[in-house]
Amino acid sequence: MIRTPDGGTRLHILAWLREPGHAEHGATAEAVADRFGMTHPVALTHLRLLTAVGLLRTGGAAEGPYYRRDEVRIAEVARMFEKGW
Repeated sequence: MIRTPDGGTRLHILAWLREPGHAEHGATAEAVADRFGMTHPVALTHLRLLTAVGLLRTGGAAEGPYYRRDEVRIAEVARMFEKGW
């Protein structure tokens, strides 16, 4: 799911969400779409896939959900891959 022929967009989104500001507060789908030059529906698709596998969490806000990295889950997945899973 992470290494799909999407040009690494999901990995770029995860890396961007680690940057100061986004790490603490997250980002909306609109902010992701603007940052990566994609439409809102495409950004939502990426964000929903990352959320479905547990790499992102969502929190509510008036302007829509904010997406943040789930650092615990990301660390778990990294350990699985290190073990050769």
